[in-house]
Amino acid sequence: MDTRLKCLPCGYVSITPQGVILEVNDAFLEMGNYTRDNLISNHIESIMSVANKLLFHSYFYPFIQLNGYVDEIYLNLKGNTGADIPVLFNGKYCEQTELVDCIFVHMGKRIDYEQEIRNAKILLEEAYRQKNAALASMEQLHLELEQKQAELIKLNHKLETLSNTDGLTGIHNHRFFIEKLNEYVLQFKESSSPFSLLMLDIDYFKLVNDTRGHPVGDKVLIQLATLLTDFFPKGHIIARYGGEEFVVIMPFSNELDSFHSAELLRSTIETAKWDVDKITVSIGVATSNFHETATSILIKADKALYSSKENGRNKVTHATLK
Repeated sequence: MDTRLKCLPCGYVSITPQGVILEVNDAFLEMGNYTRDNLISNHIESIMSVANKLLFHSYFYPFIQLNGYVDEIYLNLKGNTGADIPVLFNGKYCEQTELVDCIFVHMGKRIDYEQEIRNAKILLEEAYRQKNAALASMEQLHLELEQKQAELIKLNHKLETLSNTDGLTGIHNHRFFIEKLNEYVLQFKESSSPFSLLMLDIDYFKLVNDTRGHPVGDKVLIQLATLLTDFFPKGHIIARYGGEEFVVIMPFSNELDSFHSAELLRSTIETAKWDVDKITVSIGVATSNFHETATSILIKADKALYSSKENGRNKVTHATLK
């Protein structure tokens, strides 16, 4: 297992699309006091209650087959001692490995914080009814309540960041990108502020994985994410769309501006120093108009990307420029 996955601060499990466990990291083993022998080659549902199995069947398998990912399923796992373990579960199908990568975030602390806040509020109400005798206690309870709320805000921020971030590259993920794209389409229709969508794909990336191994391929993805972050000004939305595909929303960018930026990016990537001999990308670009939806501009950028690949790769194609 990749060292980064093994050391993640949340549980990581790799399963087949049928639910058979192939890999787990240390955080997941500690979460349920499991051993690898308990889990490897067993079905993921072997550590779920009957009710959670039904939820898993009705939600997980259909969404993985239809969309290739599932987001934010709340489950109770069964620990090795029989204790319930509340977790927030996310899964994504990887075409390269034909496996489903799963992340489990332990929700126990959050539930404890919420329960402590509810208890503190109950005690606070009682203190108000007896305020002459409990003024000092009430002030202490106010302080504790504020501390617990601050801790809950921090925890919610962590969970929100995790749900919007690609675990490998550290940039935004597919889910966050789709939300922002819909916002930009709506904003354009309200204010006519143009934006462009850039979609890029690493040329012959499968060959990198096949000849140099997935750890080297992962390094290429991480370096490309860093290069994109350094290349584009603050305010651009940069995300990993899936696999070796990345997307960028370029605000206030018309057709010519977006094409020139994409061409400069293509050249920058081609001349960068990589762990492998050479990395190039094919790029497709589309610019907003009043008839666009999030889906239609995605389709245009994707078709432009396909055209770049068909015409020799290491090229930029704009959906409407000839």
